[in-house]
Amino acid sequence: MKNFANLSKLSLNIHLYEDPSTKNLDLREIVSYLREKLGHVSVDLRGPFIKAGLGETEDLARRIAGTKVRDLTNPNVQFEPLPGEVEFERKLLRDSSLKLVGLLYDGFKLQAVLRELIPQGEFDIGHSHIAFTNRLFGTFDEGDRRYHARVSVYGFPSLISTTGIVEAPARPKEFYVLKQRYAVLGGTDAQLEELKEKFRDRFIDYDDERLTEIMKGYVMQAVFYHLKLDPFCVDKRCRLWNAHWQEEMLEAQLSQPEFCEQHERELA
Repeated sequence: MKNFANLSKLSLNIHLYEDPSTKNLDLREIVSYLREKLGHVSVDLRGPFIKAGLGETEDLARRIAGTKVRDLTNPNVQFEPLPGEVEFERKLLRDSSLKLVGLLYDGFKLQAVLRELIPQGEFDIGHSHIAFTNRLFGTFDEGDRRYHARVSVYGFPSLISTTGIVEAPARPKEFYVLKQRYAVLGGTDAQLEELKEKFRDRFIDYDDERLTEIMKGYVMQAVFYHLKLDPFCVDKRCRLWNAHWQEEMLEAQLSQPEFCEQHERELA
């Protein structure tokens, strides 16, 4: 393999899975980007990772429903999904273009369920499965004892949330102050859109035209995790920076050069 030869002697097969519900996400462009950056690796584009026909739909829907977060302060809540929740998941399995609103899944529990869907012949270090999903997931932080929404969880498979890219990194503090003020004064949807437009250069919104470019960095993080178990960088201007604020994310993903000197060398 041309690049990453210093990281792994294994040939690498990268499988990208689309999220049909998300506009302005061009995975073909990301496929080309990976081939350019990683050399002669195999990269293919597939349909949604979670779809009807993979396993028994009823059982899969129930297990996915069981990964929902019931209590933001307790990751150990045991519950049986309600029939309506299972039916909703079945509907999503049948039509992955549906939008999701107001649901939070446990990222690691969801990842564990989806891991069982990886084909047996592709469950090894030679294959990296990177799935885009509109499901919003979070992980439990032992520091403040609560769930936090995330853009991604890496592993088998790596999951990248097209909802999380909007909701997980925090927007500028001024935005929240003005948004709350608008709400108190009975602000309209039109006024909220005006507020978003005012801050548009400081955060990403749904179906943003910058989405594909930004997601290139998260896919590269997934690749670095797969090969090194180390997806992040300490340099805030590197695409591997683990941003917690929208402005930091935009700087890391849209500024030049793309990578810090160390990671540029590893890609050379």
